[in-house]
Amino acid sequence: MFSGSNVLTSALGIQVEQLVALQGVILLIACTALLYAPCISYISEWFVKRRGLANGIVMMGTAAGGLVCPYVLPPLLRAHGTAGTLRILAVAIIVLLLPVLPFVKPRLPESRMHGPGRRSVRREWLTDVSWWILMVTNTIHGFGAFVPILYLPTFASALNLNSSSTSLTIALLNGASAIGPLILGILTDHFSPWPLALFTCILTSLATFVLWGVVGNVTAGLMVFGTAYGLLAGGWTTLWAGFVRDMSKDDPSLPTLLYGFLMLSRGLGNVLSTPISTSLSSATTNVTSTSSSLGHEGRMGFSVADGKFEKLIVYVGSCFAGAAALALVGWGGDKAVRLRRS
Repeated sequence: MFSGSNVLTSALGIQVEQLVALQGVILLIACTALLYAPCISYISEWFVKRRGLANGIVMMGTAAGGLVCPYVLPPLLRAHGTAGTLRILAVAIIVLLLPVLPFVKPRLPESRMHGPGRRSVRREWLTDVSWWILMVTNTIHGFGAFVPILYLPTFASALNLNSSSTSLTIALLNGASAIGPLILGILTDHFSPWPLALFTCILTSLATFVLWGVVGNVTAGLMVFGTAYGLLAGGWTTLWAGFVRDMSKDDPSLPTLLYGFLMLSRGLGNVLSTPISTSLSSATTNVTSTSSSLGHEGRMGFSVADGKFEKLIVYVGSCFAGAAALALVGWGGDKAVRLRRS
């Protein structure tokens, strides 16, 4: 109700400050803190052996919505305008969420005793080097993860793609982002999350440099990049289930706290990546005379729009490369700890 009412109120906001407050702050609190976080914490209570799979299914929901929106929103905007579209979305949120809310509940019964609730007694994670490596890796990953999602439509427009091709590119990214969490969720239930994090970061970095930077000027190349990026980067948060499972052990209240810190660090990267990417896309880039003299099909993705996106692509690829390097360190430390225990 709170989320739907907020979107409905946003339809009446005509100033930037109002939209930032309603859509950027209040809606974020409603969706993330009041709805998303409890659902994630309940997964730790309901699932043990297949926690990664369950987490992946939950993560699929956001991407599945993104698969539909590129085709639904443009006709609604043309027919009803921004305010009318927001009203329709508000009604849809309320109608879709209310019937499922009764099923969102914890497995463990709430205590009937009054007074402060039971708190976690384990504090070993505060001195766990692997945890802090994960936090830094997660933050660096967040610095790059959201940039392609924001700039892919602008990049497609710079290629003079029609609206159908642009929508298809975004839909492929979101569709792959729905499959990626499911695959990584299944793998997390059977393998250590560190090598999975390493390989996904390496492959995402390569996909960014090659598929976006080199062949991104071709429509097919851009679509392949969107698909690969969705599969690889879209499932990152599903790996959290594996990390949290190994660190929380048998403490039922610790996973919620760890998830909160992971969401905080990823959100930090999300917020700070916006001004960074804006400054990089606005910076002038020296495009070689050879690439600038070639036609549309002869240029690389780096030189699209006179090199406007070159530094942006390098930034994103470097973020994932840095995250991969830290994941390699974390994997080595995790293997050393397991060897000492055995």
